[in-house]
Amino acid sequence: MKAFLHVFGWITVAISLTVNSVAAASEMPLLAGLRNVQSSANLQALVDRAVAEVLKSTSTNRLATNELAVSLVDMTDSHHPYCASYRGGSLVYPASVVKLFYLVAAHRWMEDKKLTDSPELRRAMRDMIVESYNEATHYVVDVLTGTTSGPELSPEALAEWAERRNSVNRYFRSVGFEGINVNKKPWCEGPYGREMQAIKAYEPKRNFLTTDATARLLAEIALGDAVSPDRSRQMMELLARDPFSPATDPDDQAHGFTGIALQPGMKLWSKAGWTSEVRHDAAYVELTNGSRFVLVVFTENHATERDYIPRVAKSVVAGFLSRKPQ
Repeated sequence: MKAFLHVFGWITVAISLTVNSVAAASEMPLLAGLRNVQSSANLQALVDRAVAEVLKSTSTNRLATNELAVSLVDMTDSHHPYCASYRGGSLVYPASVVKLFYLVAAHRWMEDKKLTDSPELRRAMRDMIVESYNEATHYVVDVLTGTTSGPELSPEALAEWAERRNSVNRYFRSVGFEGINVNKKPWCEGPYGREMQAIKAYEPKRNFLTTDATARLLAEIALGDAVSPDRSRQMMELLARDPFSPATDPDDQAHGFTGIALQPGMKLWSKAGWTSEVRHDAAYVELTNGSRFVLVVFTENHATERDYIPRVAKSVVAGFLSRKPQ
């Protein structure tokens, strides 16, 4: 029982620190963890303009100011990235964007010899990112954490299960990511058994991310800083999208989000997704004038409104095309 209380208390403290990090995020942007990143007044003006244009749109189902979050990283000079955001530290349910964190964790585990590379794991990672299949994501989470869904457990066994399930959270917190929760499988109908039992006992109900944390992660992948250059390259291969060919994945990641804003010759790497409540995109873009940037946009309560994210992206693309790369 003492061991159970010790583990239970540790988990509770960890979750408390995660939730309480919201205030800290507003004082120190999570993008500060990105190597050599600096804030930019010009980039902030671009974000502010894009947000203002979307918020004042004539849509009958207009976005509220607290239903949008945006983070932008100018990576034109890869040694000196610049960043800006709008509500970048707000905690939002991440939809399929959370799969980026599982992808990086899997490569980190393999790099550290904690996880064995295999054709089946590679297939699951591909299906998780390229096709956005939740079944594949469940497999990856199980492999990463040594847990499975199933019937309810005894209190002692549940505490041990929850500690293992939090291993991905612990890794990202150890490298400076705050205000995130990435220990839940993506559910189609809802949690059952030990998944629901853990929520009732001591865990937040859902995964959550910030656009700042997501932008930092994607920027690190694009820069070759996520795990190792070779593993970052492998991840980028899975994230590559062709916005100028017919859709091939159920989330329409190449065409239904940032890709709409691009013109021939521009390149896109992204992880997007939507649920009945949210619509999100995390994109890395290379423009024809040499500009490169990461753009992460989260919208809430407007999942059926497909034009908000493309509007932000079009404004950002226009801004980069109309000025010299920073």
